Amino acid sequence: MSQIKAFLQSPSAGGILLLISAALAIAAANSPFSEQYFQFLKFNLGPFPVELWVNDVLMAIFFLSVGLEIKHEMINGELNTNAKRILPTVAAFCGVMVPAIIYFIFNHDNPLYHRGWAIPTATDIAFSIGVVSLLGSRVPIAMKVLLTTLAVVDDLIAVVIIAAFYTDTLQFMYMGFGVVIFILLMILNKRNIFNPLPYIALGVVLWYCIFRSGLHATLSGVFLAMTIPYRAQYKTGKWISPVIQWNSALIKWITFLILPLFGFINAGVSFHDFSVSDLFHPVVLGVSLALFLGKQIGVFSTVYILVKTKLVDMPVHATWSHVYGIAVCCGIGFTMSLFVDLLVFPPSHAQEMAKVGIFIGSILSGCIGYVILRYFTPDVSELEKKDS
Repeated sequence: MSQIKAFLQSPSAGGILLLISAALAIAAANSPFSEQYFQFLKFNLGPFPVELWVNDVLMAIFFLSVGLEIKHEMINGELNTNAKRILPTVAAFCGVMVPAIIYFIFNHDNPLYHRGWAIPTATDIAFSIGVVSLLGSRVPIAMKVLLTTLAVVDDLIAVVIIAAFYTDTLQFMYMGFGVVIFILLMILNKRNIFNPLPYIALGVVLWYCIFRSGLHATLSGVFLAMTIPYRAQYKTGKWISPVIQWNSALIKWITFLILPLFGFINAGVSFHDFSVSDLFHPVVLGVSLALFLGKQIGVFSTVYILVKTKLVDMPVHATWSHVYGIAVCCGIGFTMSLFVDLLVFPPSHAQEMAKVGIFIGSILSGCIGYVILRYFTPDVSELEKKDS
């Protein structure tokens, strides 16, 4: 029991469970029960099918957690000053642009595939942190912080991309209702009301308005996070942080339920009609190489240029092999890449090929990033001794 408890409390637990759920989905999609698996995805539970419950409702809670994490980092974390924001922000932007360019190089001849440029642009926090956490003292704390803040900024960019590029038609009446709800939430914030019940109630209404407006419903989670007070005071004078409390309450549900369900619902790729030639499909090549090569090129070159030009300091107790290993791990794009894939392509061959590319690029990035950090970097304790 103690070993199980230790695993559930470890930083790598979320990534491992997500990997297991994805493997189960692939096994189910390629088993004699594949028809039942795909029917289950379409099965109606009340007003929505199972896949919509997961992808639009439960993932809105995931995005709420993402929004809370971004708010915490911006106010009292690793993004709370302009100096701290420079390195992860610029590295994240370059880590978005280079993969998008690589994807477009492979798919510029086919306009049907152009929309997929955003699929390989985000880093999966759960997987990437999980891989790095397995390495213990091989990775300096400063590099773990850099990876975390890079992934947070990546998620922020992904939210903007989803809102700006993957909204087809807008229902302005529902958008107007959503604005009214958002204003009411901000009024609660300004009046130092931190009881979660009114936020939850209005958040549900906000989700419905966003859902009907044409924007992706998960954006409601980010908008709700913006309204949660960062600091609040009881009448007794005691100060608390609702943002941190909310995130602490949500994180286990997200780690052990929402993300594994998301992996099981969306990772099921059928390989019955898959051939070796499909490995050279432009979407497979574009997504996989954009994740594996584009992320490491964009992130590593940015850090190298900023440090060498003395615009930022080298992370404490880190070597260039540490930086390169972390840059490679940034190519693990599983959760957000799958999510964007669902928005970009309708259920089709292109969507399936993108999933294959996500698997290949993420697995390569995770395995090679682990090898670099495990076998080609010095132990942090050795670097600390040299500095002391």
